[in-house]
Amino acid sequence: MALLLTQGRFEGIFQLIVVLIIFVVVLVLTYYTTKWIAGYQKKHGNGKNFRIVESAKIATNKYIEIVEAGKDHYFVIAIGKDEVTFIGELPKEDVFLEEEGINAQNGFMASAKSSARFSELLSSFKKRK
Repeated sequence: MALLLTQGRFEGIFQLIVVLIIFVVVLVLTYYTTKWIAGYQKKHGNGKNFRIVESAKIATNKYIEIVEAGKDHYFVIAIGKDEVTFIGELPKEDVFLEEEGINAQNGFMASAKSSARFSELLSSFKKRK
């Protein structure tokens, strides 16, 4: 009887270890599959004619972005949950491009200095109207 109880304990521990190993393998496979899919989408999703220069969050699910279209055209757009609104066009000389501040992965400006610059651009655009 004692032999059966001991054998059942080892069997239960063995099953637990096997389940944990399978769980870890599934997690690792999920991680690498997700990274592969993200890389594939980034490579095939980035166009050569459009780029987000800068983005500022103004509320939940609401952003203002400067978008570069082509080489010399910059547009300010507002993006909401279900709509995109054209605000206006910026001249190239009013757009501050700080190449070292741009995150090469997604095009967003990284520094707080850049966010302040975006606010200056937006306020100067509002003054023109």
